[in-house]
Amino acid sequence: MSTTVPVRPPVPELRTAGSVLPAARPQTPFLRLDLDVAVARYRRLAAALPGTAVHYAVKANPDPGLLARLHAAGSRFDVASPAEVLAALAAGAAPGDLVYSNPVKRRTDIELAHLHGVRLFVVDTLEETDKVAAAAPGSAVLCRLVTPGEGSDWPLSRKYGCSTAQAVDVLTHALTLGLDAAGVSFHVGSQQRDPGAWAAPIAASARVFDQVRARGGRPHLLDLGGGFPARLVGGCPPPEEYGATIGRLLDQHFGARRPDTLVEPGRGVVAEAGVLTTEVIGVVRRGEVRWVFLDAGVFTGLVETLEEAIRYPLETDRDGGPTGPCVVAGPTCDSADVLYQDTMVDLPLDLAEGDRVRLLGAGAYTSCYSTVGFNGFPPLVTHVVP
Repeated sequence: MSTTVPVRPPVPELRTAGSVLPAARPQTPFLRLDLDVAVARYRRLAAALPGTAVHYAVKANPDPGLLARLHAAGSRFDVASPAEVLAALAAGAAPGDLVYSNPVKRRTDIELAHLHGVRLFVVDTLEETDKVAAAAPGSAVLCRLVTPGEGSDWPLSRKYGCSTAQAVDVLTHALTLGLDAAGVSFHVGSQQRDPGAWAAPIAASARVFDQVRARGGRPHLLDLGGGFPARLVGGCPPPEEYGATIGRLLDQHFGARRPDTLVEPGRGVVAEAGVLTTEVIGVVRRGEVRWVFLDAGVFTGLVETLEEAIRYPLETDRDGGPTGPCVVAGPTCDSADVLYQDTMVDLPLDLAEGDRVRLLGAGAYTSCYSTVGFNGFPPLVTHVVP
């Protein structure tokens, strides 16, 4: 007797595919995405982590052309939704190239991924492990450990992850359900500026591996997560320093029983490939403070400027002259639509309405965070440099 898998209708596309950059001066705001830069960043990071599978985090920027180029360069993919599964497969990836990293998933989403051949899922609770066993029988699971996120500009420590003791219980439970208790995952926080942030979770992962082996398991895979940074305000070490530190830590804590490893970079691959071009729509004085209003803001892809977490380097049409501090704000009526105020930005004193301001390193988490039209402003457009 045949059964029908009750899958939820998938989103056909994550977003409208980017157009090729026009020769004429395009209307702002727009993201200029240079695919050659993204591929070069991927290759440099992969070279810095020899023997480690690089799974690009689709959520950072799901542009179809970008995914296709990364796949052609050898990248695998980190996915977290049915739409991302389908996008990665459409780019040419094999189902075995995907890790479904969302620790808490809709049951029908697991079924859809399993139907398309995905066999590696991240969990962090007994309940989610039960769900995967029922919806994707025989699959492999990684249990996500919690990390503090210290040293990162965008911590990811509040929502997901469990203790080492809980991880041992989860993976042991997975064995009883006929799953492959493959190992452990963690994430040290996005835009992680300290390579040493991997030390504690790698040590904790080794303890989990030892305890799961003592219970009859054979863990073999360690997901080192993302966090590899882009060159934004404040600087960061080069990829080679991260690779050397991680390699040394793996040798220290695992020795001859070093597992297979994978990473899930997003920002570290695509951020520097993107330049977000905006236009000044007004320069006003609020007492002694100069405010510069742009036609892009928090709701047009710059969500990560909330609490001034991510600080993009800025260039303008009037660079080279005298500068002074200013508040930078977006165009909507929402009072949260302020990019930088607590730490003001030095911009040219003669910056005026109609001038263009470019945010560098903006290829990640901008176009995909843009709203569908809050306050009547359209989503951020992407122009691709093939």
